Amino acid sequence: MTPQPNPEAGAAVKAADRAHVFHSWSAQELIDPLAVAGAEGSYFWDYDGRRYLDFTSGLVYTNIGYQHPKVVAAIQEQAARMTTFAPAFAVEARSEAARLIAERTPGDLDKIFFTNGGADAVEHALRMARLHTGRPKVLSAYRSYHGGTQQAVNVTGDPRRWASDSATAGVVHFWAPFLYRSRFYAETEEQECARALEHLETTIAFEGPSTVAAIILETIPGTAGVMPPPPGYLAGVRALCDKYGIVLVLDEVMAGFGRTGTWFAADLYDVVPDLMTFAKGVNSGYVPLGGVAISAEIAATFATRAYPGGLTYSGHPLACAAAVATINVMEEEGLVGNAASLGVSVVGPGLRELAERHPSVGEVRGTGMFWAVELVRDRETREPLVPYNASGEANAPMAAFAAAAKKAGLWPFVNMNRTHVVPPLNTSEAELKEGLAALDAALSVADEHVR
Repeated sequence: MTPQPNPEAGAAVKAADRAHVFHSWSAQELIDPLAVAGAEGSYFWDYDGRRYLDFTSGLVYTNIGYQHPKVVAAIQEQAARMTTFAPAFAVEARSEAARLIAERTPGDLDKIFFTNGGADAVEHALRMARLHTGRPKVLSAYRSYHGGTQQAVNVTGDPRRWASDSATAGVVHFWAPFLYRSRFYAETEEQECARALEHLETTIAFEGPSTVAAIILETIPGTAGVMPPPPGYLAGVRALCDKYGIVLVLDEVMAGFGRTGTWFAADLYDVVPDLMTFAKGVNSGYVPLGGVAISAEIAATFATRAYPGGLTYSGHPLACAAAVATINVMEEEGLVGNAASLGVSVVGPGLRELAERHPSVGEVRGTGMFWAVELVRDRETREPLVPYNASGEANAPMAAFAAAAKKAGLWPFVNMNRTHVVPPLNTSEAELKEGLAALDAALSVADEHVR
């Protein structure tokens, strides 16, 4: 893992990228992508030989780090045996991946429908819910992200939805609990929980319970800010769904597969949904894979009635072989427990210590290897360090913070006025402390913008 500088190769990669690659969520002429030469474990490096500790896990998916040799070997072995096969057939890698996932999902979510990623998992989960109930509407939360495809982006609650929001997708948004920026004038977690549930039930009543097919929630919202729900909230949503015959869909695309220190974040709250979406950490992102875990009741809807949906690459053998190897690695190396332990002993205490020293830190929250640091201009008023959905000059303080982190050798996850701490689950204690030291230096830059 010794980076070898090769700036000429880097320049060629960069030139080809700028000439031909169209990047997501970007104004193409305003971006300057880093040319990456390699990656291993919790680090990656560029063609100039600069190495970065990755506190983003890619896009919060390399849960076992980059280039784990057992998963690489499993992909190579599967490629030698059977690179691909159509989804209508029973294939060993597909069957075994489904079995291993079903063993870990809560309750009776024992049927697995494979997709290519998280967005299409959400698409199919909502299609299943509508067909199962015969109802048209879906309720989803503001401060959420569910994917970039048409239905998934319409249920998303952040600004990435705006450009594609058709206003005819049968989606109604509501406020989920978040005490630090409460929409319910709550002063305690108990108040926030009770008022959020009352708001949700009122929304159901005014929309018409008989028209609502599903409520979809990220078990712990990810990109929107790593906001663990208050005790009792998810159980309350489950009770409302049962009361009105609504399907509960939990989106575990980001929070699943050990990220929260449990196999699924739902395990933290002892709640069983009717449908659960997953992707990312299921195989550490080595080959695209997602899916929907389906309850017995909903699976029965399609026992003698065809499910009208599918994908050419559903349960792709290479992706499923990577999932089998990843889950086995997580078991063998105790990575779920490692995430829980290091979250309690290193990450949480380390971030709270930084909060004590840096006036730009308004709140630290999270669990396992899933944390967010909220940056503010004023702790008393909780004014964000940059405005909501800021860009250009308005986003300069966060851009300066990110640049300082990278200068210190840390690649940060930055979204709006937050930095998220979401490293691979097998990042060592020494590496975590290295990253926290780099955050310490970068937060000093953020402090310069505090009022």
